[in-house]
Amino acid sequence: MAVMQEILSAQGNARKLLVVLIDPDKPVAIEALSPHLCLPDLIFVGGSTGAQTETCVAQVRQHTSRPILLFPGNIAQFTPSADALLFLTLLNAHTPEVLIYPHIQVAQQVLRSGIETIPMGYILVDGERKSSVEIATNTQSIPQSDVSTIVQTAVAGQLLGKQLIYLEAGSGAHIPVSAEIIRAVRAELQIPLIVGGGITTPEAMICAFEAGADIVVIGNHFEQYPDEIADFVRIKQERYD
Repeated sequence: MAVMQEILSAQGNARKLLVVLIDPDKPVAIEALSPHLCLPDLIFVGGSTGAQTETCVAQVRQHTSRPILLFPGNIAQFTPSADALLFLTLLNAHTPEVLIYPHIQVAQQVLRSGIETIPMGYILVDGERKSSVEIATNTQSIPQSDVSTIVQTAVAGQLLGKQLIYLEAGSGAHIPVSAEIIRAVRAELQIPLIVGGGITTPEAMICAFEAGADIVVIGNHFEQYPDEIADFVRIKQERYD
């Protein structure tokens, strides 16, 4: 089954998905995570430079049969060895250097590789900490108080043909995307909704799911506490699988 079909099937059956995000530039974290990578539903691979992306995907592949999706920060992070590519657009960016130029540079390479490509709208929401994406792209995150702009941006992404919308509070965010925002976006959206950034407890994960997230992504917390993956997965399965 194609990865996007699996995501849509889960959404249709109200089955929530938990993702572990792995930064290929952190080999020590990858090693610590490896014994637990058979547990989550999906694996995202993406980081700041991407120099080790292909090596990371190969290493992860040794420890899981779950789909591995590229979550690239730049064109250097593309490798056809993953199961799918999240071909993302930073929807609240304001310059073509971020909005479309990177896509143009890698488009033919992606097409010729035959990799499953999933168009995704990516929205930076203020997590009370400036994220690496904000710094790298010079993009201003949307304040969490501005719910209407976040909703409008998500709906615009859907109308532009994105198959997924990702609400991102940023790596290591001090606060996650609020339940109010998730509910408001979910009420207007038909496509699957991903939420990540600042989720550090099972309670925060459940809060995001209950508000309407179809997929929750956790990166930094699992890098620090890889043994907790099993508890998060168990709690999710007890409620939603």
